[in-house]
Amino acid sequence: MSNASLFESSLKSLEFLHRGKVRDIYAVGDDKLLVIQSDRLSAFDVILPDPIAGKGEVLTAMSNYWFKKLGHVIPNHLTGIAPETVVAANEREQVAGRAMVVRKFKPLMIEAVVRGYIIGSGWKDYQKTGMVCGIKLPAGLKEAEKLPEVIFTPATKAPAGQHDENISFAEAEKIVGAEMAAKVRAVSIQLYSEAAAYAKTKGIIIADTKFEFGVDEAGKLFLIDEILTPDSSRFWPAAEYRTGISPPSFDKQIVRNWLETQPWNKKHPAPHLPADVLAHTSAKYKEVLRLLTS
Repeated sequence: MSNASLFESSLKSLEFLHRGKVRDIYAVGDDKLLVIQSDRLSAFDVILPDPIAGKGEVLTAMSNYWFKKLGHVIPNHLTGIAPETVVAANEREQVAGRAMVVRKFKPLMIEAVVRGYIIGSGWKDYQKTGMVCGIKLPAGLKEAEKLPEVIFTPATKAPAGQHDENISFAEAEKIVGAEMAAKVRAVSIQLYSEAAAYAKTKGIIIADTKFEFGVDEAGKLFLIDEILTPDSSRFWPAAEYRTGISPPSFDKQIVRNWLETQPWNKKHPAPHLPADVLAHTSAKYKEVLRLLTS
């Protein structure tokens, strides 16, 4: 893993399409995309000014690992084309180890969220209503408690800078159709369940995760984006897990915690992060990759 950070790509050999919170996307012909995972980090939906060294390489390596491991469940958007072969020679450093060439699909306009534990926005909803996305849960659950069964809790895709909104399954059916919503739910739960069972053997609890799907021109469903990374999932060290608190996690939790102590209104621009927070966050990302894939 290289020590160089990439905050923003600057390819000239391909048509630039979109810059998200983390990913930069370029066109590769009419039917493929080059997706570069930068080292940008967002917190509270604001992109922070400092990169996390190695983060993009971790996200890419981990997604590739899971795509291969779970390929029997559903096909994905990977092409197998080496990113270095689609850019100019002087641009290869920007894509090495942190990019993938993928097939271009039409994305479904819902986030496929699966929860095995009650935490985050699900915990907040449960405290108010006893439900998550319209699903009634048993009374008396504690924060971070394992749910009686895995639940599918879809969300809307929010525009940049806004929060995704939890929605009911009936609302998801209205957006993508009843048949597609049922298929997405079944596939998402299977993906999560298999990944969670495997992660448990490595001493890691996957509390929840988010998948994204797309369809080809024939309407066939594919897994797209990134999967089961510290950016899209809550990974907890099993040895430190207990209920009644938000357990420590392998992600940007240390960044959020530090930002909460700052006089910042959670709007752009965000404050610069201290070196120790940057280093600790980078180490956490690399550690969970090592634990899960070794």
